[in-house]
Amino acid sequence: MKKNDAEISDLDVADLLQTEDEVKYFLQEALAENDPVLWQHAIEDAARSAGMAKIAEKSGLNRESLYKALKEDAHPRFDTVMRVLNAMGLKLTITPCVAEKQAKYSAK
Repeated sequence: MKKNDAEISDLDVADLLQTEDEVKYFLQEALAENDPVLWQHAIEDAARSAGMAKIAEKSGLNRESLYKALKEDAHPRFDTVMRVLNAMGLKLTITPCVAEKQAKYSAK
C-alpha cells in the first residue's frame, strides 16, 4: 500500500467510552480544561456513549430536545446539563483552583 492510499475514518469518542469510569474520567478531564465548548462536546459524547434515548428517558427530557441542546453552537440551560449528568449517575462538585487563579475575597 502506498502512503497516499491510506484511508482515514472519522473518530467518534462516544464509541471509545465503554465504562462508567471512562465516562467519569473523560468528563473530569474535559472540565479541567476550563473550556465551555469542549465541556459541551464532552457531555454530548458521554451522553451518546450511554445512549441518547436512555439518557433522555432517565433525565425526563425529550430525545430530540436533548440532541438539540447538546449540539455544537447550542447553549444548553444549566438545568439540562445537570439532568443529563444525573441521568449518567454523575454530579458536579466544587474544588479550589490553583492559588494564583483564585478570586480575592475581602475579609468581613
